[in-house]
Amino acid sequence: MLFRRIFFRWIQAATIVLPIWLAVGWAVFGGGGWGTLGLIITVPVTFISLAIIALLTSMRPSVREQRAVSWTDVLVLGAWHAAIIGFGFSGPSMAAFAFLAIALALVAFWYAIVQLVRDGAKRMQETMSEYERAAQAGAPIGRPAAAPGAPSPQSPFDIGEVIVVEEHRDRP
Repeated sequence: MLFRRIFFRWIQAATIVLPIWLAVGWAVFGGGGWGTLGLIITVPVTFISLAIIALLTSMRPSVREQRAVSWTDVLVLGAWHAAIIGFGFSGPSMAAFAFLAIALALVAFWYAIVQLVRDGAKRMQETMSEYERAAQAGAPIGRPAAAPGAPSPQSPFDIGEVIVVEEHRDRP
């Protein structure tokens, strides 16, 4: 659980760290003139894609609740981040890492979307099940249902005194 929590923090930090690494790697490992043009395009696209996927992952109810990602998140996002790091070395295998990073970015994006929808659907199903259980037990919604064998409340829920204000206008 500790590693997954650390990785949760890393995906937010990676939004800044990995695009900077691409620029540092280009400067240290010697990118050419065309590499500069590629860098001007690659760094903002990398930043935006990392930010979107980090946001989609962080929006999941289970991730927000646990403050940790799942092991599958670690695998998918970790592979993508490793490909971005490999791309930053600007060596002869740079094209292979670029292709791998793009492919893994697409996989990570669709994985994040699917997990967000599944987690939201699961949470909605749990809420609806609780609603149906409370409705069948006769308990007011939002309050725990009566224990089995206990008399269920048949009277409506008393909310106290209600003041109604009416406005009447006289027509001239």
